[in-house]
Amino acid sequence: MTRDALKTLFHPFASGELALPSADATVLFLGAEPGFSRPEGFPANLHLVQGFRPHVLALQAQRHAVTPTPPDGAFDVVLVLSGRHRGKSELDLADALDRAKPDALILVAGAKDDGIATVKRHVETLLPVAGSMPKFHGLVFWFVRPPDAHAVAAILRAENPAGTVAGGFRTQPGMFSHGTIDAGSRLLAEHLPPDLSGRVADFCAGWGYLARAVADRCPGAKSIDLYEADFASIEAARDNLAGLAIPVGFFWHDLLSEPVAERYDAIVMNPPFHRGRAGEPSIGQGMIRAASAALRKGGRLLLVANRQLPYEETLAAAFASVEQVADGLGFKVIVARR
Repeated sequence: MTRDALKTLFHPFASGELALPSADATVLFLGAEPGFSRPEGFPANLHLVQGFRPHVLALQAQRHAVTPTPPDGAFDVVLVLSGRHRGKSELDLADALDRAKPDALILVAGAKDDGIATVKRHVETLLPVAGSMPKFHGLVFWFVRPPDAHAVAAILRAENPAGTVAGGFRTQPGMFSHGTIDAGSRLLAEHLPPDLSGRVADFCAGWGYLARAVADRCPGAKSIDLYEADFASIEAARDNLAGLAIPVGFFWHDLLSEPVAERYDAIVMNPPFHRGRAGEPSIGQGMIRAASAALRKGGRLLLVANRQLPYEETLAAAFASVEQVADGLGFKVIVARR
């Protein structure tokens, strides 16, 4: 549905409801995703912002310049692609308000199934919305930057604050397991073998919970590298792991498309298995193959996954031995040796 929402976002310009920006207008596009198409006669240069590494790589392949955080400066037009995480979408709206020029046009679009109507209703309590259009299973609405834009942005940020979970981990809306420790990750942490040693990596590291567990529970670990596709999460992990006694590396990385250059004695992993709303076990299967390729001979993968996910065949093909060592709360913990 995201591809449809991209069309929804540009539809007011394509339909003539809104005038096209001038050729010299500056346009900021927050949450930009690959596959968008500018309407005919839309010459303005776009400044794309996206923090999800696979989307970044796809946008770059389409010859777009993209940054993981909004650039400094003020823009004539700001486009916001709203997603499933309302808190993240509202934080993007706050960035839009802070970076729009006085009287700039701000457009927000999303899929109906992702709750864009709820976002619109909330925005209407904070500022006047000039117009809206339903199209392509989505909704787009727009408004002119109000004089009190910074105050409205402050309200949105206050309503969607960064949180601190048990252990002092900083998280924020839009991250995996925001505001709580994921039950699967906790189960894996509880079953980390005490003899885990050498160079360790945390694949799909999120905001650093498993990496901290390795450092705290495995005295033989000499270093730990974190690999994570979400830019905000890997930056939060930098803060959350500051001060560890062992060397720590941070990699903003797409494990399904970017090879891992280093080789490890052990890898811990709680891989995702969703792309949008649909479950896709192939994501986790690809992560398992990436982990096998990044392990030294005899190295171990320590994996937690939902009990029903069909990973055993992939594990058997990629590793010399596979053993399930725990089962609980709907999760399984597996140790595979290369």
